[in-house]
Amino acid sequence: MDLVPALEEPLKKVLGPATAKVMAEHLGLHTVGDLLHHYPRRYEERGQLTHLADLPMDEHVTVVAQVADARLLTFASAKAPRGKGQRLEVTITDGSGQLKLVFFGNGVHKPHKDLLPGTRALFSGKVSVFNRRLQLAHPAYEPLRGEDADETVDTWAGALIPLYPATAKLESWKIAKAVQTVLPSVQEAVDPLPEQLREGRGLVSLPEALLKIHRPHTNADIEDARARLKWDEAFVLQVALARRRHADSQLPAVARKPKQDGLLNAFDAKLPFTLTEGQQKVSREIFDDLATEHPMHRLLQGEVGSGKTMVALRAMLAVVDAGGQAAMLAPTEVLAQQHHRSITEMMGELAEGGMLGGAEDSTKVVLLTGSMGAAGRRQALLDLVTGEAGLVIGTHALIEDKVQFHDLGLVVVDEQHRFGVEQRDALRGKGKQPPHLLVMTATPIPRTVAMTVFGDLDTSVLDQLPAGRSPIASHVVPAADKPHFLSRAWERVREEVSNGHQAYVVCPRIGDEDDDPKKAKKKPSPEDEAEKRPPLAVLEVADQLARGPLQGLDVEVLHGRMPPDDKDAVMRRFAAGETHVLVATTVIEVGVNVPNATAMVIMDADRFGVSQLHQLRGRVGRGSAPGLCLLVTEMPEASPARQRLTSVASTLDGFELSRIDLEQRREGDVLGQAQSGARTSLRMLAVIEDEEIIAEARQEATAVVAADPDLAHLPGLRTALQALLDEEREQYLDKG
Repeated sequence: MDLVPALEEPLKKVLGPATAKVMAEHLGLHTVGDLLHHYPRRYEERGQLTHLADLPMDEHVTVVAQVADARLLTFASAKAPRGKGQRLEVTITDGSGQLKLVFFGNGVHKPHKDLLPGTRALFSGKVSVFNRRLQLAHPAYEPLRGEDADETVDTWAGALIPLYPATAKLESWKIAKAVQTVLPSVQEAVDPLPEQLREGRGLVSLPEALLKIHRPHTNADIEDARARLKWDEAFVLQVALARRRHADSQLPAVARKPKQDGLLNAFDAKLPFTLTEGQQKVSREIFDDLATEHPMHRLLQGEVGSGKTMVALRAMLAVVDAGGQAAMLAPTEVLAQQHHRSITEMMGELAEGGMLGGAEDSTKVVLLTGSMGAAGRRQALLDLVTGEAGLVIGTHALIEDKVQFHDLGLVVVDEQHRFGVEQRDALRGKGKQPPHLLVMTATPIPRTVAMTVFGDLDTSVLDQLPAGRSPIASHVVPAADKPHFLSRAWERVREEVSNGHQAYVVCPRIGDEDDDPKKAKKKPSPEDEAEKRPPLAVLEVADQLARGPLQGLDVEVLHGRMPPDDKDAVMRRFAAGETHVLVATTVIEVGVNVPNATAMVIMDADRFGVSQLHQLRGRVGRGSAPGLCLLVTEMPEASPARQRLTSVASTLDGFELSRIDLEQRREGDVLGQAQSGARTSLRMLAVIEDEEIIAEARQEATAVVAADPDLAHLPGLRTALQALLDEEREQYLDKG
């Protein structure tokens, strides 16, 4: 973040090629600055020995303990049949428990001299079991000698021993020695925080923070350093986002104000219900944005079934009133067709522009998908380019070069996490000037939550369900532990059907011969044996149900590789109540609205993410009868996958679930394309825990950028931004 030549120095020059290679390959550290920002994950106090009683199996651990006993044993082996083999057994203790260390063969001589009873040391290795006792075989170790031993004193200055995120190839104390070598460079660090901000918030300088995080003398030192380094991350990120918001606000856009007696008023007059308070409030926020002369960039977060589509449609009608066109981008053909059907039904004669019987203020609503026939596609393209169609609902087909608009004023992206940045950007580029943008999501994926917390988007929240929506009961069905629970699940489906209702059964895979063999041969997860078999498939499950537990019911299948007309026909029959049970993939995940469907059974539910499960569950309970969602899994009770399902079953609050998802998966690279925690630009900051710091940093960053958009008077901050935003992230941020 604070690179100057001393901190840009390659580690190869400072530490030598061998150590630098391991640091680059295993920890992603290449420069002195990278190493200084590789912070300790915790600290050991010299006077306090680690609890050996709590060591985790099969994990790489670092412990501080004292040698209680050391014995050199000889034994016979294939290599030493006359009993010349040697084994050193060392017992270490921390007062709460004991742990055995073993060294074999030529590896016994040095530890035999070093590890005498009474010696205190750091030990590092992988915990294993031998003869039902925990042990470390051939651990690396570093004796903690008296104050006179110069090297140890230099390396372990102060009362606290830093323990770093390490690997088997590079132990914590080797990283600590490397840090000790580069620590003098901290004096070269240029401070990214404006002096007024730093002093106003009582934060220590950057060089002092780096010294205190790596070589603290007290816990207060660690707190000072953490408080400062969290602010660095939050503030520099927020400046990046504030500069983007500032640049957006400079772009020209056409203000779109609805007419007094136009299409929107005519539509509102037709509605057979009253909008919820939440819908009215969010609509006002959106209309205010649309009336300005720079592009709206708003995220509409709403619970499944909270009426987001109604809010989006009213915004689209307002833009048509103002002489523009509005496009809604849906992630699947099934959803695009459903949106088109429900919007034309809601609008009635208002959607019949240019047709006999069409209302005076009416417009044309067209559908554009990749699999449309040539004639229908030609007509849709013509309606868009002439402006005849005010509204278009489509899939990725809307993004193609051939698609031209007369005057695109608003882009609505449904389920925004399903589209790449490139795709959204391509559609926004179709306006004469940048169109307004409204993105909608029910349960945000972790990166979206992170960006929302970071304030990258203006956010509107719909947290009220419209009147008449029913509660959904959710239960985990442990099929392996309790097979009779699964039998009972199919009985419940039959009961719902006998009461005049319908049900969904969702599977992770289609199961036809074109299935991707890589997916079918999914690499087994260490989490559980159940992962070894391929995920359950729609075609197989539908066949088994029709012949077995659901025999006699009308069972149909729906999946993404069916011809569009077949998909549409299946959905129409299900919506009309002619089909009892629909066995489907996640094509039904968003937007599908069949109020008479009251039950859903999700097979292999552990194969789906938290957001997906919540979205799927939102397909039931859409009418006056209560909904039921059964999450079927073979995962054992203690597994993380099972705990995830229990979380989903325990709450219907999508925002709470998104927080759980974020805590489990981390936030991903908040400025890059990685969608979860493998690659994160946050080292010290935790999005959920540090929301307050992030919000304050946003205010400070907005003020700084408003006063000095180019950061001409803040060279340290400019340097920090350049280090944070490599070319790929810069482009990603620009596109939004």
